Amino acid sequence: MKHWVIEGTMEDGGRFRPSDWVERLSGALASFGPDHRLKYGSVRPCVFKGQKCLLVQEALEKENPGAFAFVKSFALSNHLRINDLESTD
Repeated sequence: MKHWVIEGTMEDGGRFRPSDWVERLSGALASFGPDHRLKYGSVRPCVFKGQKCLLVQEALEKENPGAFAFVKSFALSNHLRINDLESTD
């Protein structure tokens, strides 16, 4: 399965603000389970290279094409660094 990690660092090396953008974006795409806890789907916070980042799973493109397009557009329009990763799971 393929994953993308979107860093909070822009292509020019600057830090993206606001600093809680990862929580805001992943929280907007999450839902609450029957136990009233937040459940992340194909978009979730992660730590990559020692910084908070956004992990986007390949499945999002099929599960929710609109959300995938939004996340992709957000990253590209804000010039955020995007890393392609392959998972072994």
